[in-house]
Parts: sequence; C-alpha cells; structure tokens
Amino acid sequence: MHDFLHSESTRLNIELTVADWAAWAPGLHSAEAWQTWAGAPYSPRGEDTPALSEVPAMQRRRIDRLGRMAIQTAYWCQRAEAAGIPFVFASRHGDVACSVELLGSLSRHENLSPTGFGLSVHNAIAALYSIVRGERGNYLALAAGAATPAAAMVEAAGLIADGAPEALVVVYDAALPAVYEDFRDEADPFHAWCWRLSAPGAAGRRLSLACGAASGDAPDAPTQWPRSLDVLRFYLQGEPELRQRVDAVDWTWRCLPA
Repeated sequence: MHDFLHSESTRLNIELTVADWAAWAPGLHSAEAWQTWAGAPYSPRGEDTPALSEVPAMQRRRIDRLGRMAIQTAYWCQRAEAAGIPFVFASRHGDVACSVELLGSLSRHENLSPTGFGLSVHNAIAALYSIVRGERGNYLALAAGAATPAAAMVEAAGLIADGAPEALVVVYDAALPAVYEDFRDEADPFHAWCWRLSAPGAAGRRLSLACGAASGDAPDAPTQWPRSLDVLRFYLQGEPELRQRVDAVDWTWRCLPA
C-alpha cells in the first residue's frame, strides 16, 4: 500500500497535498472573501448565482443553481491542461429540492419531466461537468451524511494510490426543503468548494485525515455553519487540527508542516 495511505483493523490514516482550492457561496465569490470569512465564519445567505461564463449558454441553461456553484469551483480549481484526472463530487443532500418537486408531481398525478428526473439523480452535476468539459475519465458521486467531505478525501486517496497524478474533490450542498425541517441537524446554506489533490511531496499544503472508533468526549460541532464548511475553514486557517464526530466515528483532520 502506498506510504501515504495507511490502514489498520480499526483506523485509517491518509495524507494528501492540496495543490489548489476554490469556493463559492452567496456573498463569497473570491479567495480574499473566503479568507476573511474563515477568520469569522458564518452561514452564507443570499440569492446570487455564479455566472459560470466558462460554459456555453445553451448548456448553462440546463444547470441549476447548486450545479452552477459546484461546477464553477471545479472550473476554477482544475487546470485547463489537466484533462483526464478523476474527480469526486460529494454532497450530503444533493439537489433534493428537485426530487421533492418530482414527488409533488407524482402526488398530483402529473407527468414527470424527463429532464427534471435526469437532473435529480445524485451524479447529475458530476455528469454535467464531464459533458461541458469533454471529460471521458473516471468520476464518482457520493453521499456520506455529515462525513461526506471525509469520505470524498478517502475516495481521492484511493484514486491517487491507484496511479492518478491528481484528483479533484468537489463538495457542495443546498438548503433542505421545508418538508425536511424535522431532519435538519446542522445549518445548510448553499455552498460549494473544490480541492485539487495530489500525493504528498507535491507543491501545496499537506493534510492528513485519520478516523477510528469514537472515544472520549465528543468535540463541539459548529451550529452556525455545516461541518463541510468547517473543513474548509480549518484548511484556510491552517489550523493544526480539526476533530469531527459523525455517528460512532471520530475523524481527525490535520495540517502538516511543509
């Protein structure tokens, strides 16, 4: 097994380098704005949407607001010449509002929109990105509850261990529809961020991620922003460590010395 990906019977530890990053949320459109946000984080709110000028208008019209956010960060982060690298699109809820709309149509005995159905599946945004970029390589779409960013990192580490020079991780989510209010367990603003990852030794900030069975006191979880944005905040601040407990698993993120 590659020396940056270690496992034992009850623990996993990976190391990766973040070669580049990008993020987008309402009111937070630049690296400078995100660095300021990381020093005093809050849950982003607003109705603005990325211009996504990289995508032709005919294709752009098919991409909804959440998709535009995710694809915008991917375009900013993936180098133009880096075609063919695998990418991991990771979202806890995906475009669940679209699914709720389709279920409403069914309850009213209306015909479903084929386009709406096609864009409601969890890998739709990743598929749209592969189409507009002309990518024919490997891509994944996953959801792992509150541990979704960590699961995406594990997938990326596996892809790089299998020989990929880099992997693109896009983490994105949207506000839950009101019908799911009773199931909301953390803030859920529209947001997206992307990391271009490579093996340790490449230029960039080195990170490690370890997990194991939960032990000791549970770390405090943020209440004003979701865990996925807490991971981005940790990275932008260059904090030594971030601990997150999800169900019975402790995830420990660390920024490693250069």
